[in-house]
Amino acid sequence: MLAVNYTNLRENMKNYMDKVTDDYETMIVTRKNNRNVVMMSEESYNNLMENLYLMEDRANYDWIMESKKQLQAGKAGIHKLKEVE
Repeated sequence: MLAVNYTNLRENMKNYMDKVTDDYETMIVTRKNNRNVVMMSEESYNNLMENLYLMEDRANYDWIMESKKQLQAGKAGIHKLKEVE
């Protein structure tokens, strides 16, 4: 995670925005009176929101974790899809 003060960010906005988007960095922009903000790419933000959505339902979270355990234990398989008319 990067940290930059507001003045430095303003002077180098393009470079910092490129760093955030190209390198998937998250940046804290420090401001007076500890009124900091976080800058992240839209792709990272969307990923974060999707993960929050998937994990907010305990039953869904448990199902995902169980599936992960099965995959790690080698209990995964490939199946042909059935076509539905």
